[in-house]
Amino acid sequence: MLITTGKVLGGIIKLDEKSLPEGAIVTVLVPEGDETFELQPEEELQLLAAIAEAERGEASDASQVLKQIPRS
Repeated sequence: MLITTGKVLGGIIKLDEKSLPEGAIVTVLVPEGDETFELQPEEELQLLAAIAEAERGEASDASQVLKQIPRS
């Protein structure tokens, strides 16, 4: 899996640095304004623990994490 960013210029998405293979299927996520989200106290503790793990170098490979996400 590749993750990259880009900008819309003239109605076309221009990617930063990395190029994707011809015919690649992509998903585009676009933030809308000043979006925020709220966490329950338990969720916040879990997030802070995960950030601490990542800072210690105990992060998981993205492809492994994505395999664990249930698909509908």
